[in-house]
Amino acid sequence: MGNFVQTISDRIAIIASDRLWLEDAAVQQTKTTAQLAGMQRVVGLPDLHPGRGYPVGAAFFSTGRFYPALVGNDIGCGMALWQTDIVAGKARLDKIDKQVGNLDDIISDSEWDALEGRHPGLTERVAALSARLAGAGLDTAHLRSLGTIGRGNHFAELQVVDQVACADALAQACMVPKSLQLLVHSGSRGLGQAVLRSHVDAFSHAGLAQGTPEALAYLAQHDAAVQFAELNRALIAARILQRLRCEATLLLDINHNTVLPAVVDGQQGWLHRKGATPSDQGMVMLPGSRDDYSYLLEPLADAGSLSLYSLAHGAGRKWQRTDCKGRLERIATPSQLSRTALGGRVICNDRALIYEEAPQAYKNVDSVLACLVGAGLVRVLARSKPVLTYKTRGECC
Repeated sequence: MGNFVQTISDRIAIIASDRLWLEDAAVQQTKTTAQLAGMQRVVGLPDLHPGRGYPVGAAFFSTGRFYPALVGNDIGCGMALWQTDIVAGKARLDKIDKQVGNLDDIISDSEWDALEGRHPGLTERVAALSARLAGAGLDTAHLRSLGTIGRGNHFAELQVVDQVACADALAQACMVPKSLQLLVHSGSRGLGQAVLRSHVDAFSHAGLAQGTPEALAYLAQHDAAVQFAELNRALIAARILQRLRCEATLLLDINHNTVLPAVVDGQQGWLHRKGATPSDQGMVMLPGSRDDYSYLLEPLADAGSLSLYSLAHGAGRKWQRTDCKGRLERIATPSQLSRTALGGRVICNDRALIYEEAPQAYKNVDSVLACLVGAGLVRVLARSKPVLTYKTRGECC
């Protein structure tokens, strides 16, 4: 295990082998974050990469004070996985591509009626969210973007299991390897950005002392944004399932941008996750790039405190977004990037985004997985490959 845990200081550790490439700027950001008032521990995960002042792919534990800026602007961003009844061997990409259509547009009244007919209770969930937003002092106009994926690294992806490591665990989880799964990665859209912007304008990056009126007000907005993100993923999936005329079962729904009260090593404090998947809420997905495999993992509970009860949430970037187009446009066209080596298809009509999210911009997911397994944090249940990845039709919602 020691070969997969790099101890930087008494407060900083990084789950990574000596061979895993880590950007110096990301390591430096972990050191800077560890100096914040009340910060007890910082753990970088194998997908660690630099963010806007703070690292992404990391967990942070503080006492007496918490830091909204560590959570970032996409509060509640996470991943949800559904098992569909679409038999993989009968799936036809051209047909699925056409059926999925445009998910960038907001939900129309007629589409909403169809969704409510298939998923009773959606209206009540939106009403409850609306009340929570209003109660937290947030603009309910953000509800308009519910059911849309957003840009950046967000996506909705149909996958198929191509390698089973533990058939019993899959059966217990109700996963059917011969049928397609739907993975949705999205968050709180513009709502999370509004919450962070308001906080930083008022308090900069100084954080909030726990129990103060300001801290309680932020937590109310944070929790509303998390609720928004969870409903957003559910609505994205509902739209896709409706268009594909299929049934599906939710297997997991995990947030990876949050701050929550927690007890670590006997201390009561605040556990921040920025691009870090919880290891204490059941199975998790570790997705690679759109031209790489994804893994369904079972966290090993007895190793939780080592990683602040957190795991990598993906492959992790190795190139800055601004560098991608210059590196790639001479060797690959957008059309070429829309087809994968694994036989999948990518829907992304935004020329800049398809370069920014190119597989070459990310680490190999197997290198990230090897560190998690080597550190004794997880065991692999199954491997999946992408069939169709939806980013954007190029429309603006």
